[in-house]
Amino acid sequence: MAELHTDENPKLTRAEALEILDAPDAQLDAIVARAEALRRRYKGNRVSVHILTNARSGNCSQDCAYCAQSCRSHADIEKYRWVSDEKLYGDNDFVAKYHLSRHCIGLSGMKFTDGEIEALAARIREMKKTCAHLCCSIGFLTEKQARMLRDAGLDRINHNLNSSRDYYGKICTTHTFDQRVENIRMLQRLGFEICSGGIIGMGESHEDVVDMLLELREIRPEAIPINFLLPIPGTPLEGADTSALTTAYCLKVLCLARLMSPQADIRCAAGREVYFKGAEKRLLSVVDSIFASGYLTAGGQGIEDTIRMITDTGFTCEIEST
Repeated sequence: MAELHTDENPKLTRAEALEILDAPDAQLDAIVARAEALRRRYKGNRVSVHILTNARSGNCSQDCAYCAQSCRSHADIEKYRWVSDEKLYGDNDFVAKYHLSRHCIGLSGMKFTDGEIEALAARIREMKKTCAHLCCSIGFLTEKQARMLRDAGLDRINHNLNSSRDYYGKICTTHTFDQRVENIRMLQRLGFEICSGGIIGMGESHEDVVDMLLELREIRPEAIPINFLLPIPGTPLEGADTSALTTAYCLKVLCLARLMSPQADIRCAAGREVYFKGAEKRLLSVVDSIFASGYLTAGGQGIEDTIRMITDTGFTCEIEST
């Protein structure tokens, strides 16, 4: 296997990145060690923990094949236009109580009215009183709407690429990959931090994974969440073959994300509790960011168990919110 580059050497080429994903499992220790060196250099021993509130659930006009909330989904999920303020503010207080890194808020849908954005902005202003760091996953905003949220105190927006440009049409047809990139660029011009990543296990090739990570390297998001598909009954991908998502392969993907974007927060998001069970210490030697308490419509490890897992593996929880 070719020498892996760090940020101080020439960037990984597409061919070199593919070589990492294609490497035999016998070389995994060497790949992890190189990724860990960058993780330790830029992130130390810290793990940032986030929770996710599903603030608007279901009835989405988008046809994303993986999503329980899309117009193609028949998944048995709760649907509502706005989560109760009790739940939203309760989750925000939870972040403050446990000194977690960030409260992430997801809203299903592609477009929103100015009135809906103003209602969200009012809630953001309230939440900022007790929570220092907020992130919203909120589809495609107009520049006016983005400014409204920025002025309310929102500092980060999530907008995942999800897959490569070439593969994107196989998982979604109601908007394009380029629309996603354009939306991210607009948000960056307005001063937002960006959280953008993808989903592994939707039938994409190794080339698709590399191409997505190359796009992310150009975008330079502050956080890169990598999800590993949890096939949800009632979605087009309910029968997806996830046998290729071995712990070793999933680690190679995360290592590649670290090697290509060494200073970003590399987050193991959905699938952490399934694909890395028993390998938590190795996982945290590469990633520095995780979720606790679930993923929108899917459950997850509770906060107490998450914190215990972090400390038991020799890492420390990053404390940001005050």
